[in-house]
Amino acid sequence: MISSAGVSQDILTALYKSMLKIRLAEEKIVEIYPTDAIQSPVHLCIGQEAISAGVCLALEKTDHIYGTYRGHGIYIAKGGGMKPLFAELYAKETGCSRGKGGSMHVVAPEVGVMGCSAIVASTIPLAVGDALAAKMRGSSRLNVAFFGDGAVEEGVFFESLNFAALKNLPVIFVCENNNYAVHSRVSDRRKQLEIFRLGESLGVPGSRHDGNDAPSVYSAMKQAVEKTRQGGGPLLLEFMTYRLYEHVGVAMDHEVAYREKDKLDQALKTDPLLRAEALLKKSYGVSNADFDQWKTAVSREIGEAVKFAEESSFPSSDQLYEDLFEVKPWG
Repeated sequence: MISSAGVSQDILTALYKSMLKIRLAEEKIVEIYPTDAIQSPVHLCIGQEAISAGVCLALEKTDHIYGTYRGHGIYIAKGGGMKPLFAELYAKETGCSRGKGGSMHVVAPEVGVMGCSAIVASTIPLAVGDALAAKMRGSSRLNVAFFGDGAVEEGVFFESLNFAALKNLPVIFVCENNNYAVHSRVSDRRKQLEIFRLGESLGVPGSRHDGNDAPSVYSAMKQAVEKTRQGGGPLLLEFMTYRLYEHVGVAMDHEVAYREKDKLDQALKTDPLLRAEALLKKSYGVSNADFDQWKTAVSREIGEAVKFAEESSFPSSDQLYEDLFEVKPWG
């Protein structure tokens, strides 16, 4: 049976559970952060969960993704462990980056999360290079670069799209357009507001989608994956969304002048988690008891992850220079 959104009950349930894990994990971060137990700045993706869930569900475990400093969502959606995530937030040696990366540098190569970075647009060329390696090796692996609307103002964005098109690489560029680069609105920064069109002159087709509708995100990404994996070349997908929390930190800042009140009202009405919940109830008759059961299970998993992080050890001083590599000069 297929819902009016065009996805099966199994797919819609998987999308909902993925978004639920992201939402509850970040709400736990909001709760913990004021205690200073978390050892790094945090950039929350609450309100943007549908993009992480929909994009990652359309990928294979062996596909690689690269993200931004707002990376908790893609890490969880791609299958990164909850215990290593919270241990990393606590700067413990059991963290996914062994306590050295913090919130902005999560990684889980075992499930294809190849890394996130605090430098705007920096992982876009990494995804392109990985795609080139996949093509040269004859691998079927697909690569995905996640980035925000602010990243398209970096030169490396255009250079990466141009090279990907030139070499017909298996890479998909995913723009999470939440309308703000820190506190600057897109309309204050650009004349061309349709980011998905920026690759057209370079040979990278694009499309725009509702980033708060998980089934739509999944369907768009599924089609893109099929085309690119079959040799169709790179694509640019722009997903329109809205972050509900401040740029960095765990506070709400909707009273600040840069925020547009009508966008907040619209975002609250189109909360991706509530939309998926309503669709599951309407199309498939999922009961409140089922939702309560899923929430209880996720909350338990998060609670165990926090306990694990609290009980883990900090890295020792002799680990400071581990995991580094020596850069040697040419010749």
